[in-house]
Amino acid sequence: MRLLIDAGNTRVKWVLLDGDARVLDGVGELQDDPFSALSTMAGAISRVVVSTVASENKRCDLADVLARYVAVKPVFYWSETRRAGLSNAYADPGKMGADRWHGMYGAWTLLGDSFAVIDAGSAITVDYVDADGDHLGGYILPGRRMMLRSLRNDAARIGFDDHKSDAGDPGSSTTECVHHGLFWLWQSMVARVHEDCRIQGIKNVLVTGGDASGLLAAGLNADEIPDLVIKGLATIDAEEQARS
Repeated sequence: MRLLIDAGNTRVKWVLLDGDARVLDGVGELQDDPFSALSTMAGAISRVVVSTVASENKRCDLADVLARYVAVKPVFYWSETRRAGLSNAYADPGKMGADRWHGMYGAWTLLGDSFAVIDAGSAITVDYVDADGDHLGGYILPGRRMMLRSLRNDAARIGFDDHKSDAGDPGSSTTECVHHGLFWLWQSMVARVHEDCRIQGIKNVLVTGGDASGLLAAGLNADEIPDLVIKGLATIDAEEQARS
């Protein structure tokens, strides 16, 4: 069986496959040991592959936690210049977060046509690819939790409660002003994505990540694919194994 892991800055998502069949999956923060469900399956896992944007220290922590359950060492895949018709706009692909490349590759193998991928995690990333597989570039914005943490830490007199909202109208309390303001920003971002896709002739929009539902509520016209990064990672790993 093959264990595929998407390790972000905040959450770790994993899927256990037996061939192409999903056996188990899980999600959680690394300090909470998100792999405990694997305790009875460890002996059957023959390969572990990882896409991560975490720091080197967190990457080592991830490997240490995995070692409690799985004997095989994890294989880490990173961003590339090109693969199977998909080309990276970065002159130095090593400076692109692996999750962006794996998400794009998942979309490319799924669609084989132009697309935008929005990954709404700790940061929100937006990437555009044309019908020829050429990456047109993208954007990186702070995600929901990052924005709220910044307001709490850097604007001491702005006190607000936790409160998710799908409203963008002017708020009548500080809590509403903050959360409605965040939704208002998302609505503006969504409008820009739609306009970019119109100008670039991009036909498909895919969204993934923990805050995907919020962007959809803000009006994003997209298909949600929760495991898009893992889909791309799985395909790349299968291709690499076939070559070896």
